[in-house]
Amino acid sequence: MSSRAQTSFPSAPNLNLMPVPATLQLRPGRLVVTEAFTVAVVGPRDPLLDRASQRFLRHLSQLTGIPSFATAADPSRSTLILQSRETSKPYPELGDDESYVLDIDSSQARMTAPTPLGILRGLQTFLQLVEITPDGYSVPAVHIEDRPRFPWRGLMIDSSRHFIPLDAIERNLDAMEMLNLNVFHWHLSDNQGFRIESKAFPKLQELGSDGLYYTQDQVREVIAYARDRGIRVIPEFDMPGHATSWFVGYPELAGAPGPYSIERHWGIFDPAMDPTRESTYKFLEKFIAEMARLFPDPYFHIGGDEVNGKQWAANPEIQAFMKAHGMKDTLDIQHYFNSRVEKIVEKNHKITVGWDEILAPGLSKNTVIQSWRGQASLADAARHGYRGILSYGYYLDLMWPAAQHYAVDPLADGAANLSPEDSARILGGEACLWTEFVSPENVDMRIWPRTAAIAERLWSPQSIQDVSSMYERLKVENWRLALFGIEQRSESRLMLERLAGPKGLPLLQILANVVEPVKGYAREEIAAKAGVQQTSFDPLNRLVDAVPPESETAREFGVDVDSLVAAKFKDAHAESRIRALLESWQDNDARLQPLLAGTSLLKELSPLSTGLAQLGAAGLAALDAVDHGIPISDGQIQQWSALAMQAAKPQADLLLMVAPAMQRLFAASGNPSGPANAVPASSPAK
Repeated sequence: MSSRAQTSFPSAPNLNLMPVPATLQLRPGRLVVTEAFTVAVVGPRDPLLDRASQRFLRHLSQLTGIPSFATAADPSRSTLILQSRETSKPYPELGDDESYVLDIDSSQARMTAPTPLGILRGLQTFLQLVEITPDGYSVPAVHIEDRPRFPWRGLMIDSSRHFIPLDAIERNLDAMEMLNLNVFHWHLSDNQGFRIESKAFPKLQELGSDGLYYTQDQVREVIAYARDRGIRVIPEFDMPGHATSWFVGYPELAGAPGPYSIERHWGIFDPAMDPTRESTYKFLEKFIAEMARLFPDPYFHIGGDEVNGKQWAANPEIQAFMKAHGMKDTLDIQHYFNSRVEKIVEKNHKITVGWDEILAPGLSKNTVIQSWRGQASLADAARHGYRGILSYGYYLDLMWPAAQHYAVDPLADGAANLSPEDSARILGGEACLWTEFVSPENVDMRIWPRTAAIAERLWSPQSIQDVSSMYERLKVENWRLALFGIEQRSESRLMLERLAGPKGLPLLQILANVVEPVKGYAREEIAAKAGVQQTSFDPLNRLVDAVPPESETAREFGVDVDSLVAAKFKDAHAESRIRALLESWQDNDARLQPLLAGTSLLKELSPLSTGLAQLGAAGLAALDAVDHGIPISDGQIQQWSALAMQAAKPQADLLLMVAPAMQRLFAASGNPSGPANAVPASSPAK
């Protein structure tokens, strides 16, 4: 770890803890983990803690390879003692105490917490401390006092645009527990599908879901599963816009006559609920009451975003209503709708959550604003007395690297100068996975491991900022997630193997290791420019769907290039690693091209493979020239730079992520003995 990270771990620079605890002191000695390791729960009996202990022991067995561990009846003889002062609540609540203290010496470990939630969080820290040593598996002797920085640390999964099966939902709840996330925000309705069973209005799921929805019993299963892991479940039913799937079965809800069909494309669409009819609110009263009984969490998300108002503007009756009530524009009538719905939510003893757009004069101060617009919007809501959560900067579907998410803080930038009173209204944040280009095959890959960086930002002290340290620990966390059953690595391998076959996999893997999906909304923009209409029926089976959002190989290659340049080409270890990759890229194209020519799914990758081979050859030529003291002409540098610039352009909705580092290598090779800071590192292509 860098010196900055060491200020957080004063005596323990090699601990792979994520999130970083609030305080940690390293002590002499280690506690060895053997077959005799036992856990004892003392204090008030709590079935939740008993189940958590068994889950912990299963994970410890997976981590160490030791077949089984046991609980102990006698705490004095137990290896790990767990003690909570209170028993768990029937359901976790916002603001519950999640703090814990962990003391480990060479003979025993003790974990104490005010509530079982603190024990759940501390058990994950203990698992992260386990490492193999010359004496076998052990944990260092430490004193940790830990607590979260924010009480709301969430993950939103959109099950509407693409349905996400129950096993994937529960698997990601497992991952959330591992990273101390405590809110699962479940986006259950949108234009492309209504994904939950309503017994009051069965045509919602019967006609609006293509048969892909969760039964109420399955929802209860998810809620219980999450509760066992200290995670709250908050449903979102988007209204009045993003609601086409509602209108397939109930067209009378809409602001224009039907018929309607499930939307198969992406974007913002005109259909919206009619905010002027009392029948709309009678429907919502019955529906919200049903869902309020199903979901125990006090918070209920009504969406409220991206209503274009076109249906309302074109409807004479709605226009007449607006005129009669002194409403200037469709924004006014949406605020009227929100106010009516908020009262229905409140009547069912719930608290309304909505996106930025619902904020307006007259909105109840109890409402929580979820901001996709940024910290300034969040801060504005806080100054007006509203609590808020940040999702801007945490949109996982935009394919940004972990470092970019890590740099976003709910109390930075536009929210940096809030008063203490207003700052306290910022509850935390949520990572968001919108699923236009996500399927059950790659959902884990699109969430993990990057969300671990967001989890750390929301749990750890704000001073924890070292990006190099974050990536070192994220690499270990990625391995740990896979070990405990999260499928982000296996998803990629299986999808690549389907594309290339078992024999072709090693060849395609070399290319796949250095590409990333295009960033932001570029995939949709590229398709639109090409006149291609993307739909929810698209199979999502291309290389762009099979590679992670961030290339570990490319990032580490960039680090090695910058080290080599900073050392004026005298870093033999960095050069050796660089050369090995350049040689593999140069040689791979001739073997890969016959495979790429064989299927339509792979043909689009041919220019990428060729570009990578050309970069490999040019990079080797540049290193050879520097190593042999052969001057490189400006013309040659320009030619290589042009090659890198061409390679950096999107191909097949992919970016060749080593191109920027190659650009830096080429530029520096023209003046290898120049100042170390002559070639600044550039950010990845976007």
